[in-house]
Amino acid sequence: MEPLASRIRPEVLHEFVGQDHLVGLGKPLRVAIEKKELFSFVLWGPPGCGKTTLARIYAHAVDAEFFELSAVDAGKDDIKKVLGRGQLLSKKPKVLFIDEIHRFNKAQQDFLLPFVERGDVTFIGATTENPSFEIIAPLLSRCRVFVLNELSDAELKKVIKRSCVPIKKDVLEWLTGFAHGDARMALTALETAQKLYGEVTVENLKNALQTNLFRYDKKGEEHYNTISAFIKSMRASQADAAMYYLARMVEAGEDPIFIARRMVIFASEDVGLAQPTALVVANAVFRAVETVGYPEAAINLAHGAAYLSRCKKDRSAYDALRAAQEDVKKYGPLPIPLKIRNAPTKLMKDLKYGKDYEMYDGESYLPEKLKKKKYFK
Repeated sequence: MEPLASRIRPEVLHEFVGQDHLVGLGKPLRVAIEKKELFSFVLWGPPGCGKTTLARIYAHAVDAEFFELSAVDAGKDDIKKVLGRGQLLSKKPKVLFIDEIHRFNKAQQDFLLPFVERGDVTFIGATTENPSFEIIAPLLSRCRVFVLNELSDAELKKVIKRSCVPIKKDVLEWLTGFAHGDARMALTALETAQKLYGEVTVENLKNALQTNLFRYDKKGEEHYNTISAFIKSMRASQADAAMYYLARMVEAGEDPIFIARRMVIFASEDVGLAQPTALVVANAVFRAVETVGYPEAAINLAHGAAYLSRCKKDRSAYDALRAAQEDVKKYGPLPIPLKIRNAPTKLMKDLKYGKDYEMYDGESYLPEKLKKKKYFK
């Protein structure tokens, strides 16, 4: 029997729940669907937020043939079957949806690229990972990226109620907190409990799941609140607090790569020049986590958290960057002083590019308008 999440999946846009910033009145995906505009795009967001559903709704709306692959088990041969020359004779446009596109390696993405470039197929990718890191630049440059958010409590409750499974208010609240914005997780838990016990209660849900029920409390420190508490504890050099919030994330099954990535950022943003080796340690933790994986990767994360918490802090490089960025936005690309311009040709030398340049001459190399500017306080 088809899973509950699939049975109640919306088929048209007005049934879709959430992502108003993309499908609300006048928003980009709604406009594209209403105008039947064909273009390739990537849907980036957490699990169970509606990526696959949106892809299907879009393909149906533009009257296209819809092909769906999962990068977990698909390869070049599967792409060939969809994109083979014989297939391209059809008059209908083709939409190829690849779930978890971040799992496709570079060679597989390279193989797909020319089909997207020629417009033989409209490509839609879905990923929970940052496309900047996981999708090759040539393919990404030919796609728009739409960022999806996890469902709010109200939106998730609306999805659960659509299942028509009778549940009481306390069950709805518990299930909403357990699923943490993931509609598929909520519906799967609901269906499992109903099949096993008939009546869906909190106790029956817990018995049916028989798994680690520790989740980010939707009424307290959820996903972003907990990582924020972790970062701010390290920033305050409170190693004990940082270790506690790290433990919460580990026990909740948080992606260790996500935690390690934030530690790499922290090493430059907060520790910075006070202890430059912090970035070396943070990168080593990131690599260790990639190599080892859970459960042992938690030890590597603890090592990094303890080290970064105890480091002295210096945000001057970070603050300087942000101040310089503000001037770039305010003034635009100001002319670079002639004396520090590159002069690879005779014409450039004649135009005084690089003229009078002397290392350590003490003169500011900032553009004329910013000569007296100091970004490092």
